[in-house]
Amino acid sequence: MNKRQEAQEILAKARAKEKRAKVLTVSIIAAAALAIIVPTAVVLTGAAGDKSAAAALAAAPIDGVQTYKVASANHVTTQVSYDQAPGVGGDHNPVWLNCGIYEAPVPENNAVHSLEHGAVWISYDGISDAELATLKQYVGEKTYMLLSPYPDQGAKITVSAWGEQLSVESPDDPRIAAFVTKYRQGPQTPEPGAPCTGGVGL
Repeated sequence: MNKRQEAQEILAKARAKEKRAKVLTVSIIAAAALAIIVPTAVVLTGAAGDKSAAAALAAAPIDGVQTYKVASANHVTTQVSYDQAPGVGGDHNPVWLNCGIYEAPVPENNAVHSLEHGAVWISYDGISDAELATLKQYVGEKTYMLLSPYPDQGAKITVSAWGEQLSVESPDDPRIAAFVTKYRQGPQTPEPGAPCTGGVGL
């Protein structure tokens, strides 16, 4: 083998080695990308599935929801008592309650004003720490949502909107999400789009 042939052989081996390295690099990058994309797709598909299920339930009448006729919705500074616990409409304080998660009972007359603006109020009584954690995780950073304790409300968990109310025994009940999907800023809202911030609380 002359020097020229030897040089060509060395060059060919070097090119083959470089090609193998490139293939290996591309394979590693592709595997890493797949590892990121697949779990993300699963998470997004799961979230979309949950929303789709809630929307499907909301499209039909939700079992257990009580509808109440609200006779008046005046702004008053006196204390108002309601027929439901919590109240789902009626005369209420001129200032609404800021939406969010509360650790203590909230002023009901202000909360009812928030319902007038399209908020959904999830109240609870006598639930475990784990059940409360589930509710907090569900409410999270959602807008137009209230979460608070309500002593002696007669049910472990009550979900309320203007003129609408549902009582359930578990935070995992799928009707909670269906209720929120249907009634948060829903067609029953007297003042849709009115604020749920800039009032009192939090």
